[in-house]
Amino acid sequence: MIVIPMAGMSSRFFKAGYTLPKYMLKAHGQTLFALSIKSFSEYFDKDDFLFVTLNQYDTPAFVENQCRQLGIHSFDIVAIPEVTRGQAETVAVGLENTSLAGDMSALPITIFNCDTALPGFRQPDFADDCDGYLDVFIGSGANWSYVRPHPDEPGRAIETTEKNPISDLCSSGLYHFRRAADFLDVFRLQLEGGVEALPLNEFYIAPMYNELIRRGADIRYRVTDEDGIVFFGVPDEYDALLARLPDSLR
Repeated sequence: MIVIPMAGMSSRFFKAGYTLPKYMLKAHGQTLFALSIKSFSEYFDKDDFLFVTLNQYDTPAFVENQCRQLGIHSFDIVAIPEVTRGQAETVAVGLENTSLAGDMSALPITIFNCDTALPGFRQPDFADDCDGYLDVFIGSGANWSYVRPHPDEPGRAIETTEKNPISDLCSSGLYHFRRAADFLDVFRLQLEGGVEALPLNEFYIAPMYNELIRRGADIRYRVTDEDGIVFFGVPDEYDALLARLPDSLR
């Protein structure tokens, strides 16, 4: 299942004068939503898609229309009444309320947002052989999630952090869990205060892997080329996209 949490407030866009949520804005004749979700076109007829939205700006109807235009075969939309305490909680609420999920212990989930594009995305060959993975790129700065690599096993993660640069491996925002049940279990521990303290009392996804690593889970990472990632989550990035459509999105 591909899970798309999109229950943020688009506050930076509204402060910049826009009157619609960022995913409804257009660039080069397409909505930002479509530009992002088309990253997963390989899976439109192979996988279920779950969108978790706020019940405002007629977003559920917008998402349904966009999914039908894109040709997504199987999808569900869970609309929630108010902003959650972070992306992890948004995903948990979606999983707990979707009509598509069956046995959570056998349901792989891939989580991504709708303000970034990963043109031509494909699951790595090792996705079925590990307990979870993150896509990362080489970068720096205090606004990313990070992975600490195993010193002797390239591709294996031994720690993940949020806004704490423990390496140069920055998360692209894509997170995979082999079992949705693992995600929900760790999230419930977060709610109970049973895992590490979180910055700003927000429930992020990246640090959740630490509990699985502590239990002995095999968590991996895949390094991708930053040039193959298209960001449009803030107004400056959107302006750059309007000025030039990257070749990867043509």
